[in-house]
Amino acid sequence: MTSPPTIPFVKMNGLGNDFVVVDGRDRPVHIGAEEARHLADRAVGIGCDQVIVLEPSPDADVRMRILNADGSEVSACGNATRCVAWLLADETGRRHVTIDTDAGSLAADVGDIETITVDMGRPRFGWQDIPLSEPFHDTRQIELQAGPIDKPVLHSPSVVNVGNPHAVFWVDDVDSIDLGRIGPLLENHPIFPERANISIAQVTSPTSMRLRTWERGAGLTRACGTAACAAAVCAMRKRLTERKVSVTLPGGVLVIEWTPEDRIMMTGPAELEFKGQLKRDGLVPATV
Repeated sequence: MTSPPTIPFVKMNGLGNDFVVVDGRDRPVHIGAEEARHLADRAVGIGCDQVIVLEPSPDADVRMRILNADGSEVSACGNATRCVAWLLADETGRRHVTIDTDAGSLAADVGDIETITVDMGRPRFGWQDIPLSEPFHDTRQIELQAGPIDKPVLHSPSVVNVGNPHAVFWVDDVDSIDLGRIGPLLENHPIFPERANISIAQVTSPTSMRLRTWERGAGLTRACGTAACAAAVCAMRKRLTERKVSVTLPGGVLVIEWTPEDRIMMTGPAELEFKGQLKRDGLVPATV
């Protein structure tokens, strides 16, 4: 009796932000919200922050779909892009690869698994592009706060879209904020009609900063690549840093550069954890 076909997957992470990368290039695979939640569940599934589905692309080396742990689909994920770039480079032997996403086509250069640079595109600062639910002339600082009116815990974030919406709050110490409590409240604030990634950022020098992020649809993660890009360009826009900075996240360091051509270049590592197969029935790990 012939066994039903299985679907290959790879478990990877970028600075601890982890992914189940499912290969649907040779044979179409449907992963919806329910399947993504199951795969991401650390108790009954494989466990991850996001599920990544690779699909054929007519214009790039691969198309990448991104589903959060809660089943919602998003347009961009910087850490996952580095992981997929390394997989493609390892598979093809080419050091320059292109990845099609809902945020546009992203180009990556792979030195080795520790040094992967992705062109994350141009930041968008217009209130309608982020998007916000009401106009703000200057998105370097908007009227939003958490906590008591007379003594807010967080206030006046910078906002930007770098493939997904981000709000960056400036603090003196990123460890002093209970982001696990405040993050979900701000993520779902009415000012963000598509929800938002919420970060707290601490500038430590003209070339360095610390960052923690509550990711939209995933919660607290060890690292968020698009949040590092967002915080860096917002800091540069406010003239708090130079145009190239090291961003230290709980899982490690990313280097972000905002070029004169208005491109955000993100450099960091990827890590391969293990490979496996999924049964098509229920998308559960197969016994091999």
